[in-house]
Amino acid sequence: MLTTDLIADAFGRIQGAVHAALVGAGPELLRYRADREANTIAWLVWHLTRVQDNHVADLMGEPQLWTSAGWQKRFNLPFAPNATGYGQGSTEVAAVRAGADLLQGYFDAVHERTLGYLGTLHEDDFSRIVDTRWTPPVTLAVRLVSVIADDLQHAGQAAYVRGLAQRAGLL
Repeated sequence: MLTTDLIADAFGRIQGAVHAALVGAGPELLRYRADREANTIAWLVWHLTRVQDNHVADLMGEPQLWTSAGWQKRFNLPFAPNATGYGQGSTEVAAVRAGADLLQGYFDAVHERTLGYLGTLHEDDFSRIVDTRWTPPVTLAVRLVSVIADDLQHAGQAAYVRGLAQRAGLL
């Protein structure tokens, strides 16, 4: 199996987890918080999608879909256009009030772009240095694995929040 196949499989697992977190999710479920400081499903899915969009667009040398495909306007969030969720607090988490269809639409658009990009890669590409700010420098393979790890963590958190909301009687 080629590296591209493994990486594509991992991104596919993220998609499955995101879809499972969003299925049948209404506004109350998407905004459920275990406490005042906790992340919501809506924020978690938005954030993991923003991270993937940001990093893959950078690898491609192209603009993010967030701005270039009009997702920023559709979400209408009170954040800077380049915001991805890093460093955001409780107020920003609460500001993400998107519905399941919008969240899934943005996620699926980014996912399809990611898979398209992976389809252009060859085995030699994965050792290419993409970020020299770290020691050792970051390769393309390491950057993609980093995105996968971050996205899977947040997708798992969204599943956990969904379970808490179910126990609270919201589903």
